[in-house]
Amino acid sequence: MEAIQPCLTAVVRKELLKHQDQDVKVLLATCFCEITRITAPEAPYSDDVLRTIFRLIVGTFGGLADVNSHYFSRRVAILETVARYRACVVMLDLECNDLITDMFRTFLEIVR
Repeated sequence: MEAIQPCLTAVVRKELLKHQDQDVKVLLATCFCEITRITAPEAPYSDDVLRTIFRLIVGTFGGLADVNSHYFSRRVAILETVARYRACVVMLDLECNDLITDMFRTFLEIVR
């Protein structure tokens, strides 16, 4: 874990987490999914940072409606990682009920 600590710190900089560009958000969410894969089952961030990360990840799911988007496959990979590593359980542990509701609302809107 020590070897990747600089990366773990770099991706949670406030200017990245609050970035307005959708492409940056998708790429950052992809980074967090890879970090999750590498560090599982441990969470390398505080609860507050995890909540912010989950907010970012859930925000990328709206783009799943656009199958022609150049980041569609990345969004699918993010969704697969969320499912594979049971991020919803972590979100429940962190009491991110509003995010879970938003996530499923987004999924239902997309499939309509």
